[in-house]
Amino acid sequence: MTPFSQVPAVYHRLVGDVLVTALCDGYVAYDTLEIMRDGDHAKLARFLQDDGRTVPPVVSINAFLIRDGTRTILVDCGSGDIMGPTCGHLPGLLRGLGIDPGAITDVLLTHVHPDHSNGLTDPATGRKLFPNALVHVHQAEIDHWFDDAAKAGATERQKRVYFDAGRVQLGPYLDGAVRRFSHEHEALPGITAVPSTGHTPGHTCYILRSRGEAMIVWGDTVHVPEVQLGDPGVGMIFDTDSAAGAVSRRRILQRCVEEDLLVAGMHIHFPGFARIRPGHVGAFRFVQEQWFHAPHPGRGASLDR
Repeated sequence: MTPFSQVPAVYHRLVGDVLVTALCDGYVAYDTLEIMRDGDHAKLARFLQDDGRTVPPVVSINAFLIRDGTRTILVDCGSGDIMGPTCGHLPGLLRGLGIDPGAITDVLLTHVHPDHSNGLTDPATGRKLFPNALVHVHQAEIDHWFDDAAKAGATERQKRVYFDAGRVQLGPYLDGAVRRFSHEHEALPGITAVPSTGHTPGHTCYILRSRGEAMIVWGDTVHVPEVQLGDPGVGMIFDTDSAAGAVSRRRILQRCVEEDLLVAGMHIHFPGFARIRPGHVGAFRFVQEQWFHAPHPGRGASLDR
């Protein structure tokens, strides 16, 4: 077979006057349905099969670049070298866009799991990979992942991949390059941080508003859309508190419906944008946005930003 590679996983979309670029850091192909905290595997498989997906699922890992003409913002920063050969593509994608890491002004972290934060720091040297960025993160994320008692109660893998990696990644920025928060607030002009805890103690979504348009970057509100919109109560083995995560998920999904928010999801199949609609009682429908050749349907735009 002739060797090939896919086109770079970069997709641009305007939200009002703001250019949002989806960047796919990679994907994880799971070999079991046990990643979901629900023993009814027939139900889980049915949700996936009804949508034409593989069983077990393949899960995308996305980050989002936001450029408003003043700031260059990353929402999450990829997995670095911790997630294996199918991941870790974010640095190359930024190079392909001509964006120097030093030009990133802010990193908005949804949480400190490795596929979201492991691109902050070079673990071999402790060097900041975004030397001029201010990192925004919920205080509870720092409190939890730097808590020795919480670490002591974790599995060996959790100690290494979550606690140790989180400390390595965030540590160099704690010298004054971290902005901590604990409540819903305007993190940056036009961007609101919305805590949605449960998946992790400080898990946070971010809502961008510009010229009457609105988009939510919802982090790990949903990992497997086909399943967790059909049954929002289904948690993941990665959750710190699956019950609290389910409450947050339902609240965010309902907000997406009521405010007709465009969703940018870290684990929505690339290019990662969708709308949420009500489904049968207690459920929701996932409507992935079609691919547009221009950055916004019906609008041309210069990408020179």
